Amino acid sequence: MSKSSTDFGAAWWSGSLSEVDRELVRLASICNVRLLDPGVLERVLANDATVCGTANQIAFDKLRNMLMMHYTIRSRAVDSIGEAGATAVVQSVVQDLRKKFGDVLGAPPPAV
Repeated sequence: MSKSSTDFGAAWWSGSLSEVDRELVRLASICNVRLLDPGVLERVLANDATVCGTANQIAFDKLRNMLMMHYTIRSRAVDSIGEAGATAVVQSVVQDLRKKFGDVLGAPPPAV
């Protein structure tokens, strides 16, 4: 695959993940869920609505579905642009969301 087609692929996957992740942030805000706090993603995927600070079953169900969609898109991005490319795309999207929404997403990752 040429560099230009790889760049185009990364841009496309970035746009797709960005759309899904913006909706994730919106739904997390409605449910009062700090998605990036330790263990929260796993609890949402396990259908544990007690992770919510605000009870809203419809919003939580949508949040869970969007999270599953995020992982599906990420998996397809790995198939298309490789693990390193997909990881870079996800990190970039999360970084952009952190700039826009601050710590609403949860605790930043620990410094390594």
